[in-house]
Amino acid sequence: MRVILSFGLVCGLLLGGCSPLFNRHVEYADVKPEAFPVLRAVGYAPISPQQGADPQVKMLQAMKASKLDAYKELTEMVYGQKIDAKNQLQDMVLQDDKLSASVRGVISGARVVKTYALDDVYVTELELDFEQVYHLYQNTRPRQTIKSVKYYY
Repeated sequence: MRVILSFGLVCGLLLGGCSPLFNRHVEYADVKPEAFPVLRAVGYAPISPQQGADPQVKMLQAMKASKLDAYKELTEMVYGQKIDAKNQLQDMVLQDDKLSASVRGVISGARVVKTYALDDVYVTELELDFEQVYHLYQNTRPRQTIKSVKYYY
């Protein structure tokens, strides 16, 4: 058994010397988009129906809710929205009609542009600059293309 393993290891090393993986050098270049859009989203939340004992707590709750609503809107812009619909007919008469929507994604690099109360509604405005998103992702997962390949014999 040990002889077979040693023989397999030696054969693998000898054949690996002929491998094309070790006789070339590949140089990569970053791929940068030509344009970077800037997305803007607005989130709203009513103030008076919020849970809380006093007006300041209700205001804080509305601030958080409007920010989450703005992030939801940004996520819809970036990733789209999943729509599920179901219609049920019986004797060609609509019996049941169901529609649901959901959104899922990760938003990195958004910033709050403006936040304010207007009448009994709290408003949060967000901005997502895709140039900043590009630089964030280039640090973790760079997008590259092959610039040149040099072969050695």
